[in-house]
Amino acid sequence: MKEEVLRAIEELRPHLQADGGDIELVDVSEDGVVKVRLLGACMGCPMRQVTLTHGITRFINKHVPGVKEVQAV
Repeated sequence: MKEEVLRAIEELRPHLQADGGDIELVDVSEDGVVKVRLLGACMGCPMRQVTLTHGITRFINKHVPGVKEVQAV
């Protein structure tokens, strides 16, 4: 599952970078919890939680059906 999540993040990354942000995969647990670190402009953005919930989580879930949750660490 980790490789699938990495591929999804690589596909998503240019969209975040276009706004000065970035994302790094920290961990993928066996029970489907993905931990990511938001970087750059994403770190202090007031819309960070919306981006995580409605953007990143939806995108990863669409590409990796086994993911149960995406958390920012």
